[in-house]
Amino acid sequence: MSYREWRDKCGVMGVWGSKGASELCRLGLYSLQHRGQESAGIVSKDRNTFYVVKDEGLVSEVFSSDHMDYLRGSVAIGHVRYATTGDSNLANVQPLVTKTSKGKVAVAHNGNLTNARTLYRQLKKEGALFQTTVDTEVILHLITRSSFNHPADLFPDVLSRLEGAYSLVVLTEKYLVAVRDPYGFRPLVLGSLPNGGWVVASETCAFDLIGATYQREILPGEGVIIDDSGLHSFDLPAAPVHARCIFEHVYFARPDSIVFGESVHLVRKMMGRQLAKDYPVDADLVMAIPDSGNSAALGYAEESGIPFEIGMTRNHYVGRTFIQPEQKIRDLAVKVKLNPIREVLQGKRVVVVDDSLVRGTTSKQRIGAIRSAGAKEIHLRISSAPIIAPCHFGIDTPNQDQLIATHKSIREILSYVGADSIGYLTPQGMITAVSSDPAQSFCTACFTGKYPFDVKDKGKYAMGSRKIKLYAETKGH
Repeated sequence: MSYREWRDKCGVMGVWGSKGASELCRLGLYSLQHRGQESAGIVSKDRNTFYVVKDEGLVSEVFSSDHMDYLRGSVAIGHVRYATTGDSNLANVQPLVTKTSKGKVAVAHNGNLTNARTLYRQLKKEGALFQTTVDTEVILHLITRSSFNHPADLFPDVLSRLEGAYSLVVLTEKYLVAVRDPYGFRPLVLGSLPNGGWVVASETCAFDLIGATYQREILPGEGVIIDDSGLHSFDLPAAPVHARCIFEHVYFARPDSIVFGESVHLVRKMMGRQLAKDYPVDADLVMAIPDSGNSAALGYAEESGIPFEIGMTRNHYVGRTFIQPEQKIRDLAVKVKLNPIREVLQGKRVVVVDDSLVRGTTSKQRIGAIRSAGAKEIHLRISSAPIIAPCHFGIDTPNQDQLIATHKSIREILSYVGADSIGYLTPQGMITAVSSDPAQSFCTACFTGKYPFDVKDKGKYAMGSRKIKLYAETKGH
């Protein structure tokens, strides 16, 4: 079996010390379903016995009542997965579970190991047999080979060999570990249960559903060990900079979550306010491309004084189009998912606020639908900067030649999507909207082509070199 680079945009969940832990984990995964719709899995533990249920499909499809009865114990970890490249199959569904000399181990991973290909080759030479094509399996092999047993020694030893993005939840026979890479690319949060148990998750929205209290963000480079004696921390060697993924705030996270210490909804509203300041226009209404554009559109409307209206309705039984694996599926999903309200748009000058513009194909369809519904003018406002480079850290930005901003100017993008004007935030404008704290540093590589470190195992994903100097354009100018 040959290793193929997989880049997962996923959600992880862990519960320790609560009766019915698997049910709490399942409910948490429902809240994290937006982070991955291809597969779901839960591993629970009762004493030293592991119980595993995982399959392709949504959380509601994978876990039956019989499955939940089977998943016994007061400890559980879970995972929802979106694989950004390669074929989906049951072997790749997480959490991954194996028996080692240290006992049973289960791992759920959100992120992308940028040196996984190199590690894979090294481990193969040492005799490792791989059962999957996911980079997460590399971590299991490194755990097996480590000479350390105590988690405070074991994980720094294992993780020192990894490069890239990882937020991990690891379950063993004696403890649960939650750890975040030193750059802090992907989010990971800690919460407490009323009965004294602990929970960890990719986003705080998972806590709300199960009645957990958000305690804090697990810091970049921090590991949290939870066992029968309580909660303990260890630190990994510090990275030169922190590089929290700003795209979590732009699109991926749910608006009701706190990510990197900030309310996602309020950050997106600030992005919309900044758009209104940078790109004002005379218009009759502001509308969002639902749902990820809602908060920014509200911010634009509040700052500009232009009324906010619902100009499109969304079919909520269709998944997120950005994270569909094939373009033809994305195109069809756009048509099924969104429908303009003609009575609202007819004869109106409309500001359309969307979170991002990646390939441009879905924006072209949406603008065309709004135009067909009778809009007199359409002014497109994007609450992020032009995407000019691929992400190597777990976001599904496609090959560079598929990114519209790498081969079209802002004016050409405007012509392609069919709007009357277009305005993007600048990378600095995005950062200002997220946080005023200068100590909070973010990864904006997909918008700038400047990565936090040199990525060696790029494969077909080459760093962008195009520089975008203009962020707005109007027809006829």
